Amino acid sequence: MNRFVITCATLAVAASIPLSASAQVTVKDPWVRATVSQQKATGAFMQLTSAQDTRLVEAKSPVAGVVEVHEMSMEKDVMKMRAIAGLDLPAGKTVELKPGGYHVMLMDLKQQMKDGDTVPLTLVVEGKDKKRSTVEVKATVKPLTTAAPASKMDHQHKH
Repeated sequence: MNRFVITCATLAVAASIPLSASAQVTVKDPWVRATVSQQKATGAFMQLTSAQDTRLVEAKSPVAGVVEVHEMSMEKDVMKMRAIAGLDLPAGKTVELKPGGYHVMLMDLKQQMKDGDTVPLTLVVEGKDKKRSTVEVKATVKPLTTAAPASKMDHQHKH
């Protein structure tokens, strides 16, 4: 009798968990760039692959007051960064979030991001049917110097 009760309870719990099978987004190599003391913003980077056409529409993290999906682009020899409403994740194609390109921007940081720490992120994806699901990510903080592209925006002359 006890075995049956446990089985029913297990099934009831399993049935109450929302399925995110519609998204089927996999995350590879998630990381966040470390910050220095008093720095209030940084980026999160990763590779996203979706089994179906999906769109990354939101990101959240308890370490930041504001989290946005951003893109960087060159406009007249100047690197510009702006928030975007969403990022398409075409079925079967890996979309890379990387320095100098698409990324998740973490702003109004609540603490310093230190090398080796883990940052929890929640990605919200939306299918063509407009149903949303979440993907929980644990991103490792990497040193400030990791994969930093040279750009005119941060170029400094030393004399």
